[in-house]
Amino acid sequence: MSAVAPTPTHLAPIGELLRSWRRRRSLSQLELALEADVSSRHVSFLETGRARPSREMVLRLAEHLDIPLRERNRLLLAAGYAPLYVEHSLDEPAMAPVHQALDRFLRAHEPYPAVVLDRHYNLVSGNDAVAVLTAGVAPDLLEPPANALRVTLHPAGMAPQILNLTEWSAHLLHRLRRQATLTADPELERLYDELSSYPGVSVESPDEGGSGSEIVLPLRMRAGDRELAFFSTISTFGTPVDITLAELVIEAFYPANAVTATYLLEGIGAPAPVVT
Repeated sequence: MSAVAPTPTHLAPIGELLRSWRRRRSLSQLELALEADVSSRHVSFLETGRARPSREMVLRLAEHLDIPLRERNRLLLAAGYAPLYVEHSLDEPAMAPVHQALDRFLRAHEPYPAVVLDRHYNLVSGNDAVAVLTAGVAPDLLEPPANALRVTLHPAGMAPQILNLTEWSAHLLHRLRRQATLTADPELERLYDELSSYPGVSVESPDEGGSGSEIVLPLRMRAGDRELAFFSTISTFGTPVDITLAELVIEAFYPANAVTATYLLEGIGAPAPVVT
């Protein structure tokens, strides 16, 4: 039998929360009902409070609505059930294998930059090669908890060295806006408003198609008398049941051309690659 917890007074009723998430996902009651294999009448009764969902129904609907684990706990509480998903700090013994795996990845990726970010884009950890990107950034922006997006777009951050700031800022803000919409996180909304007010930052790229010769949008930066170019990949943990793991993102940067690869390799005393 499911554990039942008292509903916190600060939470909206479960029906209101379900309706809010359904609308956020642009689904009708019928569409959600079909996806979750329940009747649209039952979905309507749940949203209006005429029926109380079982614990299993809350989790089923949350899964089909792609609700973050943190918010699924809030849904369970609103329905009167105990939270399901735990949240551990990376410093706790239970997270040691994860912490070690992240460290191994970051070190193995050198001399290319890589960072681990939390759900608000705050820097959890990074490798030594990140210094290539943050050279010249104001020290106060790098103090914990350093926010990767703020460091990138702030006028005292990386922004003055980014040669394609309009395109790159539009890319980052589109990503941030999408994440804010998916998670309903007000802190991400506030971060979006802050970043979009910075000078030189754009919320829309003037050239969505790129130059025609590029297959990904690169980050182009000035490093002394050189122009460096990077592209990045985003990784997340598969099938996480811990909130911390579900919200971690690993962003790994790679050189987008031979000049950048040579610059990074020379930084650790490695031989330059042979370009044919």
